[in-house]
Amino acid sequence: MTRKRRRLYFVMLGLLGLGVGVALVLTALQEDIVFFFSPTEIAERKPGSDISIRVGGLVESGSVVHKGETILFSVTDTTNSLKVIYTGLLPDLFREGQGVVAEGHVNAEGVFIASNVLAKHDENYMPREVSDALKASGKWKEGQPLPPAAVRNN
Repeated sequence: MTRKRRRLYFVMLGLLGLGVGVALVLTALQEDIVFFFSPTEIAERKPGSDISIRVGGLVESGSVVHKGETILFSVTDTTNSLKVIYTGLLPDLFREGQGVVAEGHVNAEGVFIASNVLAKHDENYMPREVSDALKASGKWKEGQPLPPAAVRNN
């Protein structure tokens, strides 16, 4: 075996190893990608039940129902609403009229089954995805008070 041929084999083996490594990294990252949708986008696109997504908006007033550890509520972007079912403990700051982001999937009936629920952490904060979705719908602009559907009942 000549030096050139040996060097060629090492280069080819190195490129093959690099290709396998890149393929493994891309496969691992693909499983962790979670897309964000507003209730209106979910109504328009109807994502499959096998896709993990995030949905964000405002918790609709009067929509929160507790059934043991299961909580049913609706998330709205002031245009459309989406029913959400979550089993577990909600964040302490979760309440009607507040911004929320839920992670999970949409079932065959069009109900969002949440595996995780995140709530805002102070009075001036709204998750960026939620505020972007509200701005895109034309229902809210930064600096304005929250839309009437989002006003909290004390």
